[in-house]
Amino acid sequence: MKLYNLIAAAALAVAIVPSAQAADLTGTLAKIDKSGEIVIGHRESSVPFAYLDSNQNPIGYSMDLCAKVVEAVSAELGKKLTVKYVPVNPKTRIALMANGTIDLECGSTTNNLTRQQQVEYLPVTFVTGTKLMVRKGSGISSVKDLNGKAVALAQGTTNERAVKAAGKELGIEFKVLPVRDHAEGMLSLETDRVDAYATDHILLFGLISKSKNPDQFEVVGDFLSFDPYALMVRRDDSAFELIGKKTLAAVFRSGEINAIYEKWFSPLGVPQTDLLKAAFQLGALPE
Repeated sequence: MKLYNLIAAAALAVAIVPSAQAADLTGTLAKIDKSGEIVIGHRESSVPFAYLDSNQNPIGYSMDLCAKVVEAVSAELGKKLTVKYVPVNPKTRIALMANGTIDLECGSTTNNLTRQQQVEYLPVTFVTGTKLMVRKGSGISSVKDLNGKAVALAQGTTNERAVKAAGKELGIEFKVLPVRDHAEGMLSLETDRVDAYATDHILLFGLISKSKNPDQFEVVGDFLSFDPYALMVRRDDSAFELIGKKTLAAVFRSGEINAIYEKWFSPLGVPQTDLLKAAFQLGALPE
């Protein structure tokens, strides 16, 4: 082959590399590459994980971690991405992920095996569990004191199952008020529609900190469940999942996670537990 033919062939090969790379993309990465947009599902009242600020913009611990993943996806695709925010709640978040509406869920979602039949998760970012929030002086100190009373529970959550299971085990009966999200659960307690609201204990502290009268409420009882939080992604989408895992591993390994944690949890007076520190260490191991 003559020299000019070799040069032409080499130039052609270089020219088609980007197209070949784009053609190799699948699943969520292909969707984002084609649209130039990544869709973030977020909670509206899961303080301090994902909630709306005074300007109605989603902020929080999980939102900061998701921003790191967005940066990594942008770098992987070699383009600046538009971020679209879609509010989700306990009843909609898994369905919206499974049907392709959102690409990354950033909130306070528990990773469990049942949910993994429909979605997948990145490494653990927080560990919490179900407790009760009540008015001070209510006489309720644990779930056994709910007998004959009313409790608000967010539908479709692990907390709902934990409280109902505890009641059944103890042989007590209580009225359940189904609520859409944490804001509605807090409102039902503030307006005396219920005697307690049950959800993950860290969220209860967050709700109290944002309430008009924080001194009127307290978190009580033993843990009724243990819930590892994680950012949610689509199932069977290993390429996108790997970017998320690599991103969080780097955040854990560098120690940047500690600054992000302090930013959101220090105001609540909630230090890292030994279990959470271990989760960060395990998440940092893959390189």
